Formats: sequence, C-alpha cells, structure tokens
Amino acid sequence: MDGVVEPWRPAVNPWIIAVVVTMATFMEVLDTSIANVSLPHIAGNLSAGTDESTWVLTSYLVSNAIVLPLSGWFSSIIGRKRFYMTCVAIFTVSSLLCGLAPNLGMLIFFRVLQGAGGGGLQPSEQSILADTFSPKQRGMAFAVYGLAVVMAPAIGPTLGGWITDNYNWRWIFLLNIPVGILSLILTSRLIQDPPHQVKRKFSEVRIDYIGLGFLALGLGALQVVLDKGQRDDWFESHFIVTLTVISVVALLFTIFWEWRVKEPIIDLHLFKDRNFASANVMMFMVGFVLLSSTLLLPQFTQTLLGYTAERAGMALSPGGFTLVLLMPFVGFLLTRFDPRRLMMFGFVMVSASLFYMTGFDLNVDFKTLVLARILQTSGVAFLFIPINTAAYSYLPPGKNNAASGLINLARNIGGSVGISFVTTMLARRAQHHEATLSSHLAASNPNMQSMLQNTAHAMQAHGYSPADAMTRAYMIMQNVVLQQATMLAYVDNFWLLGILILCMLPFVFLMKKPRKGGAIAVH
Repeated sequence: MDGVVEPWRPAVNPWIIAVVVTMATFMEVLDTSIANVSLPHIAGNLSAGTDESTWVLTSYLVSNAIVLPLSGWFSSIIGRKRFYMTCVAIFTVSSLLCGLAPNLGMLIFFRVLQGAGGGGLQPSEQSILADTFSPKQRGMAFAVYGLAVVMAPAIGPTLGGWITDNYNWRWIFLLNIPVGILSLILTSRLIQDPPHQVKRKFSEVRIDYIGLGFLALGLGALQVVLDKGQRDDWFESHFIVTLTVISVVALLFTIFWEWRVKEPIIDLHLFKDRNFASANVMMFMVGFVLLSSTLLLPQFTQTLLGYTAERAGMALSPGGFTLVLLMPFVGFLLTRFDPRRLMMFGFVMVSASLFYMTGFDLNVDFKTLVLARILQTSGVAFLFIPINTAAYSYLPPGKNNAASGLINLARNIGGSVGISFVTTMLARRAQHHEATLSSHLAASNPNMQSMLQNTAHAMQAHGYSPADAMTRAYMIMQNVVLQQATMLAYVDNFWLLGILILCMLPFVFLMKKPRKGGAIAVH
C-alpha cells in the first residue's frame, strides 16, 4: 500500500546475527573473569607482587569504562558496523599482545588497549540486536545475549585455571585470537547497518573535547591512585596525593562542564530521575562487592588452602552456573512482582553469603566454598535485571544508549575501586593481626614453649641438629602466625563487604515503582 513504509529487516536470519554478536560478547566478558585465578601465576612469572598483579584486572575495567559513553558518538561518525569491527579487531590484536607481554608494565598497557576495544563492543551489540529483531522478538534475543553474558563468568575461572595449570597463563589471552578472527569474518559478511543508521560527516559533529579530555584525565588519574596507592602507602606519598587532587578536580570539572554543554559526552541530566540515580549507586556497589569477592576467593584458596588454579576455578564455577539458571526465573518473576522486592531479597542474600564466608578458616572444605559462592551468585541474580528494569523505567527511549553507558560505567568503576579497596584492606589487616598474634608469643608462654619443643623434636627425628631443629621450629611458628593473620584479614574483608551491601537497602526505598514494559539492559 502506498505511503506505508515496511520496517527494515536484515538480509539473513536474525538468529544467525544474534549468534555472531553473542560470540564477541562471550569472548569479551570471558576475559574479565578468566584472569582472576591466574593472577598468582602472572605475578610469579613476571616477578610482581600480588597487589601489583591486580592491575591486570583494574586497568581493563577503567579503560573499558572510559570508552563506553563514547560508543554512540563513534558509531555516528564511521558507522556502527565499522565501529563494531574496529573494536573486535582492537580486542583481538591486544589479546595477542597480552599473551606476548614480556613484563607486567607492558601487560597492563596492552590490557588498557584490550579494555578500550571491549568497551565499544557492549553498546554496539545491544543496538544491533534491537534493530535486527522485531519488538516481539527482542525479549528472547536479549535473553540469549544475557545468557552469554552470565555463562562466560561461569566457565571463566575453571577454564582459566585449567589452562594455567596445564599450559601457561599466556594462553588465556591467546585463545581470543581465533574467536576474534572468526567474528570479524562473519560480521563483515552477515551484518548490515540499517538505513536509519546514517553516518554524520566529521565536520558536522560537535566534539566535546574538553569533556572527553577531563573525563579521561580524571578516570586515568583515579586508576593510578587505586593501583599504586597500597604500594606507595597511600597519602604518605606526594605522588599519590598529587594524582588524587588531579583526579578529584578533573572529575568535578567534568560534572560541571557536562551539565552545561550542549552535546555532552555524558548526559548527567539523566540523574534527575531518582530511579536512575539510585540504580547507578546500587550498580556501583554490586560491581564493588562482586568483583572484589571474585578476586578474594581465588587468592584465598590458592595462597592459604594450597589449591591449584584449576581447583580454585572449580570452586567458583558452580556459582556462575547458578546465575545462568536463575536469570530466566528472575525475568519471569519480574512480570509478577515489584522489582524493588526482588532487589531487597537480592541484597539480603548477597550480604548473608558474605557473612557466611566470615566463618571460613584454614580447614574450610571445598563443599563449603562452593555453597558460599552459590549463595552469593543467587543473590546477584536478583539484582542485575531488576536494577536495570527500575533504572530505565522512566527514561525516554532516546536516552537508552546514554543510560547504558552510565550504568556500565558505574559497575566498572565500582569493580575497580572494590578490587583496590580489598587489596589494601587485606594487606593492612594482615599486618594488624600479625602484630596482635605475635604479642602473645612470649617466651614465658607455656603453650608456645610446648609447641616449639614438640616441633623441634620432630625436626631432630628427621636428622636435624638440635640448633637447626629449634631454628626451624621458630620458622614454622612464624609461618603459622602469618597464615592465621592473613586468614583473619580475609574474614575482616568479608565482614565489611557484607555490611556495605546491606547499606544499599535504603536506595531501594528511594525508587518509585517501575512502570511495566520498561527497557531491560542485560549487560
């Protein structure tokens, strides 16, 4: 009929496009979790400290976050398909470079590049799916996409551990290369830009250079502070103080500038909506607690319990599969219940799991570790989709891309801050507990003397001289104190994380009841 415009549809089956897009998603999200269990091996191989090795995670998160709000702007200049393929190419090439990195400094630099490529993938993939599928099919398409997002962290720790134990940690990055090449080939042949995705000439685009520059400066300085703070004794270092001032001033100026500029890099006016503002605070804390605990558990099992990287991954993976199973169920519950109720349940469940972890000791068994992680991820399943549903409920559809960038930014920065925070807490509390425990090891303590004598006699039975046997007995005693102090430091971290996640409950009550049919962002 004349005057009726048929909606654009791709030339190939939409589900084939969904599989192609999901392939890159899986690769990118897998890379955020696969390195966790390999950090002790990376640190040892590159002659770095455990606290330094966490930069491998945090540098990726921050560069990823900086690119997120810029994705729509890049797509409008060079086209969405070309921008998407550029991001896949950057991610693939930087994965190769990560696998070949000769030292920690170069590895972190290449992870920054990798994070930049990954940050551009997320909004582009969601936009491609939204245009490819009809409104009736989008829910199922995003459900498939969401399963990939939660499946990758589920298998990441086990896969990373298996690769590290049986081959080399470098292969956790090198395995991205064939997937990236295949994704590029399929994307070039199968994916098209829709007619309404009109490219703007570069001369027509008003670039907010000032906002972009200060945002990158503020987040970059913040990242260096978070990464080097513990090693440089935080504010005892003039370098850390200077960078902190630069970060605070740059970010405050960014807020002031972006609020007033006509075409901002980040649309801060979205925070006028109290649902969206509360959702960002909650997503920051979800990233803070989830990523920091995902760092703590593999370190705990490998450094104190003596687990291999593969076994440490196996302790985490059941929690990931629980998340996969619960996500569709939570989506069903959202059609029946107020998302705010689901959020409250989720926060209480995550908090309870962390308080359960405070009961860990050096004799904790594998089954208890798995149960604790399952409890935690069960709570997380009741947070991600409900928080996003509430966040988008009162936003106009044209603001969804900007909102997606900010939500992801909040989660990524939360994860980076959380990782640095627990790393510092772990070191400081271990020192505190070691000093406290050592103060009780007086020479006049009969229990200590009995333990030393028994250990020395056992050493003499193995052929050591009395003097050497007593020296080794003291060394064993010191090692026991150090292990117990570190164990107590982990417990302190779990306590604090449990309390922090409970502090999110008041933000649930600040939200208005979401409208039905609001948009859902699964990533």
